[in-house]
Amino acid sequence: MGTYEGKRKNAQERIDPELAEALKAMPMTEAGVFDLDDLEGTRAGVRAIAEAIAARIPDEPSVRVEEFGVPRPDGSILSIRLLRPRQATGPLPALLWFHGGGQVLGYAAQDDPTLKRLVLEVGCIVASVDYRLAPEAPAPSAAEDGLLAYRRLRSQATALGIDVARVALAGQSGGGGIAAATALMIRDGGEPTPLFQALSYPMLDDRNTTASSREVTDIGIWDRATNILAWNLILGDRAGADELTPYDAPARASDLTGLPPTFIAVAGLDVFRDEDLTYAMRLQASGVAVELHLYPGAYHAWDLFAPEAAVSEAYVNAWHGYLRRQFTARRHGTEGSRSGSV
Repeated sequence: MGTYEGKRKNAQERIDPELAEALKAMPMTEAGVFDLDDLEGTRAGVRAIAEAIAARIPDEPSVRVEEFGVPRPDGSILSIRLLRPRQATGPLPALLWFHGGGQVLGYAAQDDPTLKRLVLEVGCIVASVDYRLAPEAPAPSAAEDGLLAYRRLRSQATALGIDVARVALAGQSGGGGIAAATALMIRDGGEPTPLFQALSYPMLDDRNTTASSREVTDIGIWDRATNILAWNLILGDRAGADELTPYDAPARASDLTGLPPTFIAVAGLDVFRDEDLTYAMRLQASGVAVELHLYPGAYHAWDLFAPEAAVSEAYVNAWHGYLRRQFTARRHGTEGSRSGSV
């Protein structure tokens, strides 16, 4: 039996028991949870699920939500959703957030329940970017939106109640890839460096050549076939091409020096596992302080599908802990980049 075939047959057996129970309750098509062959139908389904989840969670009145728009160069408007604790005083740190959805699904408000908890536990403002989706807006359109949002947060920091010295990037899945691409754009454009980047199971590499990209084929949550189709939507006929910019796929970057301190978390049974581990080690080798978390038995986006599972709580505690440490270190005038390591 070949190596990859053996791993495929054992993948289901290696899923954490709590996560396995959650998996049984998920609506599955032949393509899994996300059928990108029916993109519009899946987008509508993602919105319906997010709205149903939000409706079951009591509103959090201590978090204020507002939106503002930023004009793009073509005259269209980029919407940014701002969540802030009502009772906080003084300039607050800000997290520029990019939602998940493989860069082809989702919308900023889908993460309100998760982000409201983060706002209160970390004590920060979250600015959630309603970036453009592929294939209507191919890469690097989403990262260009990220750069535009980052510039606006910094230029309007005083009016928005933001501490300009404590602005960071974060995202999950496809949004984690956009956060990473935005960080590269910021560096290459000579913009002020973000305080850090927090990447949760980020989508970084269009080539699909790693062991984990071949191993994860039948769990049903962003398996290999779904990922390949997503990258084809994001890049068109450029997917897998030799010449591709790091703003299209951050793993293509040849130089990772000068990037901010980085948090990376990924599941052991995730298509993105090996590209994320490789990115973390390359960052560390380039002099970037990295805090890396790998969760055996977890599949892609496990914390969203099974938020009450022990492994999900472990991840959230690690993630929120990193944010608090980094934001507090800069407030106290110390070097936040020294707090994490591989």
